[in-house]
Amino acid sequence: MKHYNPLKVPNPKEWLELDEQERIDLVRKYHRQKRIRLPNAELHALFHVIIENQIAAGDALPTERTVRRLMAEGLDRHNAIHAIGTVISNYIFPAMQASPAPEMPGDYFAELQNLPAQNWLDSFS
Repeated sequence: MKHYNPLKVPNPKEWLELDEQERIDLVRKYHRQKRIRLPNAELHALFHVIIENQIAAGDALPTERTVRRLMAEGLDRHNAIHAIGTVISNYIFPAMQASPAPEMPGDYFAELQNLPAQNWLDSFS
């Protein structure tokens, strides 16, 4: 895999064959080439990678179903990933502050299953 485009589903096998840093580098390269300004490009790329890793797991996790549902509700795939990123950030940022870091609650996947696209669309109003 030489390119990443969040608007297209990466081949799960090819995606998972890359090491984590290669995935992060591909995501950063995409955003840099598109001239998308980010407050923290590394963290942004990391969130993309976490979510793409979950999507690549297929039906074992609800993430891929959530992306499809959010797209059916009007988001493009990139914005669906960002919407999921807002949910995951509610778990990761507090975990980064805690010592020792708590385990990610199972509520994360429940939130994904109930995440409406309208919340993300409303954030731009």
